[in-house]
Amino acid sequence: MGSADILWLNMDRPTNLMVIVSVVLLESVPDWDRVLAVLRTRIIEPYPVFSQRPRRPRRALGSYRWEDDPSFDLMHHVRRATLSGSGTAAEADAELQAYIEDELPREFDRSQPLWEVHLVDGHGSGAALVFRIHHALADGIALTRVLLGLTEDADGTPGDIVGPPATADLATLPLGETASAGAVASGLNLARATTRSAWNRLRSKGARAAVTDAAGLTLRTGQVVSDLLLTTNPTSAVGGEPGRRKRVVWTQPLPLPGLKQAGRLVGATLNDVLMSAVAGALHTYQDEHGREPVDLVTMVPVNVRPLDEPLPRELGNRFALVFLRFPSRDATPLGRLALSKARMDWLKASPEAALTFALISVIGRFPAALERRVVDFFANKAIGVTTNVAGPREVRHLAGVPVTGVLGWVPGSGRHTLGFCIVTYDDAVRIGIMADESVVPDPEALLVALEDEVALLVRIGAAAPTTRRRRRRRS
Repeated sequence: MGSADILWLNMDRPTNLMVIVSVVLLESVPDWDRVLAVLRTRIIEPYPVFSQRPRRPRRALGSYRWEDDPSFDLMHHVRRATLSGSGTAAEADAELQAYIEDELPREFDRSQPLWEVHLVDGHGSGAALVFRIHHALADGIALTRVLLGLTEDADGTPGDIVGPPATADLATLPLGETASAGAVASGLNLARATTRSAWNRLRSKGARAAVTDAAGLTLRTGQVVSDLLLTTNPTSAVGGEPGRRKRVVWTQPLPLPGLKQAGRLVGATLNDVLMSAVAGALHTYQDEHGREPVDLVTMVPVNVRPLDEPLPRELGNRFALVFLRFPSRDATPLGRLALSKARMDWLKASPEAALTFALISVIGRFPAALERRVVDFFANKAIGVTTNVAGPREVRHLAGVPVTGVLGWVPGSGRHTLGFCIVTYDDAVRIGIMADESVVPDPEALLVALEDEVALLVRIGAAAPTTRRRRRRRS
């Protein structure tokens, strides 16, 4: 097992399981045997880790390994459930939500492969495939590619179709190779790759510009190290000691064109707009719960795996983490949007992703007790994790049935209480929220605030004059 995989394997705890949850919404109920066949041919056969289990090291300084499960049976990892299939769309979503929430606290049996899938009939007139997969198998981007590999386009062509996540451009420097050769070697390789990339860029400029850029890079590196060590997450309405029970909610499909138009007002990307929408929801939630709104910190995964290459058979985790401070104290939508852009731009130009990638590789080689302390030290600086995955722009099919939506929830660690998962599919975006029930018992209020903030940003974008209109006025 890679050092990062070991890290996530050892991070399980009753209050925060390291399990990634994904849901594929289907227009109608697919044929059960056809679903099983797709799982066998497109998950089990290409990726052996789905039929393997973790084996503890036999020696104190040994390493975890994946080993084949001698009694592996696909039927041990698939379940079928049926909801009522009645009521409105909102009632159908609430029934599916309750089903998922009941499954969230269940730990995996480590004598078997660490994953399962539920075919849930009766989600209105359709169905849902609910996947629970341990983080030790792979990171979220890789698992998204695996799950989308189950689908086909309108012509029946299977696809590993996933676009770069909106945060992928944070990884502006090459982050070296996977850390299988050892933590120290990985860290050194990373440092060399980072330094070489920066030096090559500097050599292409004039001497004065090179000196200026070198000084800037040094200052940014020092600032990043300071932030990693000194960042704190302030006391807030969404902070506290997590419990076992989690709540999940999700938005209806949100329109991409309107959100992009709002972003153009300040030169922001779609990801900047979505982050500012989450910040606005957090501002409203804090205010409505009688607390002075403060800026809240989240951890953002950054993909470092080449998206134009096939996934390796062993999958594994290949991502870094950066800290983003939501501008959730600011009271104005455009102020939050401008700050979200500025803070994301700073992260894109900083070496934070490179440093945390090396750190993850090193921590995964620590003894379990020390590993947990170090992870908690960094995890407790944030309320949770916010991730953004870009899926296919066209409708996909699974087992012959159109996919109507894709949802996801990322696990937290330490005292994380609130996570956001943004997924784009078929020219729309959905945002899933996972909240700790003991700290944020009413995520529906946060969901309403989020959808209201999105609607407000869309209205602001629509009301702004376009470039063409400005030209006509000047003429």
